[in-house]
Amino acid sequence: MDILNFIEKKKNGQELTKEEIHYLISEYTNGIIPDYQMAAFLMAVYFQSMSAKEIFYLTEAMVNSGETYDLSQIPGFKVDKHSSGGVGDKVSLIYGPLVASFGLKVAKISGRGFGHTGGTIDKLESFPGFKTNFTFDEFVKIIEKTNMSIISQSQEIVPADKKIYQLRDVTGTSDSLPLIASSVMCKKIATGSDGIVLDVKSGSGALLKSNSEARELAQIMIELGLDFNKKVAVIITNMSQPLGHAIGNLIEIFEVLEVLQGRGPQDLIYISCKVAALSLCQGGIFDNLDEAFAACEARLKTPEPLNYFKAFIKEQGGDLAIIENLTTIENLLKVTNRIEIKAKQDGYLEIFNTSELGFLASRLGAGRSEMTDEIDHKAGIYLNKKHGDVVKKDEVIMTLYTNRYPTQAIYEWPDKIYRVVEKAPKEQELIYDIIQ
Repeated sequence: MDILNFIEKKKNGQELTKEEIHYLISEYTNGIIPDYQMAAFLMAVYFQSMSAKEIFYLTEAMVNSGETYDLSQIPGFKVDKHSSGGVGDKVSLIYGPLVASFGLKVAKISGRGFGHTGGTIDKLESFPGFKTNFTFDEFVKIIEKTNMSIISQSQEIVPADKKIYQLRDVTGTSDSLPLIASSVMCKKIATGSDGIVLDVKSGSGALLKSNSEARELAQIMIELGLDFNKKVAVIITNMSQPLGHAIGNLIEIFEVLEVLQGRGPQDLIYISCKVAALSLCQGGIFDNLDEAFAACEARLKTPEPLNYFKAFIKEQGGDLAIIENLTTIENLLKVTNRIEIKAKQDGYLEIFNTSELGFLASRLGAGRSEMTDEIDHKAGIYLNKKHGDVVKKDEVIMTLYTNRYPTQAIYEWPDKIYRVVEKAPKEQELIYDIIQ
C-alpha cells in the first residue's frame, strides 16, 4: 500500500477502504509514515471530509492502535462525559461527584488546556499532590472505592490519536468535523464506559462557532456511538459566554466548591445538572429528564456531592487543605499582581468575544501557548460583572490575578472582550438542543 495514493484519493474526494485506513493509522503510529505525509492527508480530509464509513474505520483503527479498558469487573453502570472545550467550563468537576452520589461510576480520561480553552487535569492539579497517572488496576480500584476517577491519557490508550491530535494542532486541521469526532469517540470507546454524554459547545468561546457545525458534529458522534453499541447523548450548549464567573485553574476550583456546597452561579448549576441528568437517565436511575434534573438540583443542596468530591481528591493524592480552609478568592489566590478592570461609562455589559477571555487568562499564566509550557495555577480572571449586567462608570468589571509583570497589552486586552452599551443586550439561551 502507498500513502501517496491515499493522499491522492482523498484529495480527489474518493472514499478510502477499511484496509487502507487501518494501514494508514497503524503505519503512522509505528513511525513508518512521516509527519509531513500524514499532515498532507489530514489537510485533504479537512477539505474533502469523510463518509460515515470512513469515520467509523478511522475511529476503529485508532481504538485498535493501543490498549482498551474492560470495566465489566466494576459493578454498576459506568459513565463518561466529554466537552468540546470552552472558557470557564468546569462542568466535569461538578458532574463527576454529582452522578457518583446517585451510584453511577464515573470513569473519565481528561486532557490539559491549550490555547484559549482550559483543561480538567490542570484544574485538578491545583490540589497539591494530586495525581493523574495511574495503571488500569489502580484506576479500577479508585472507582470501586469512590465511584469516580479522572485520569490523564496514558501512552497505551489510543496512541494514534495522541500523535494525530498534536499534528492537527500545528497544521490548521483542528476544526475538521470527522477528525474531531473520531478523536473524541476513540478515547471514549477505548475506556469502556456504558454511557457517554457529549457537551458540544457552540459560539465565540468554542472551537465550533456555529450551531449548524455543532449539530453536524453531534450527529456524527451519535452515529459512531451506535456503531460501537454505546449509549450516547449530546447536549449542544452556548459558549458565546463563559460559564460562571471564574476563568483559570485554582479560581475555577473555588467556584466548583461553591456549587458543590449549594451556592454558585446559576448558569453553571443549570448546565451541570442537565449534563448529569442525561447520565442518570442513561443509567436507568430516572426515566424522565426533567425528574432527573430536579433531583440533581436538590442533591447539590445536600453534603453528598462535596463528600464524593473530597473522597476522590484524597484517593488520588490531593491535599484537602484548599477545601477545608476555603474562605475568599483573595485568600486563595495570593499573587503578586491583582488588576481591576473598570467600566469607562454607565450602561450594560456586553461580552462579544469570549475566546479572547480565554487567551487573556492564558497570557496571565493560566494557560499554554505550547503544550510544554508550565502553567500558574493561581493565575486567572474573575468576572465581577456578567453579560447583560448593569454597570456604573468606574465599577469593577473583571479582576485579573497574575504573578507575571502586567504589560500594557494586559490592560488593553479587555477592549477586545467587552463593551458597555446603552441598551441591554438580548438574553442568550444556555442550551440549544439535546439529542438522545
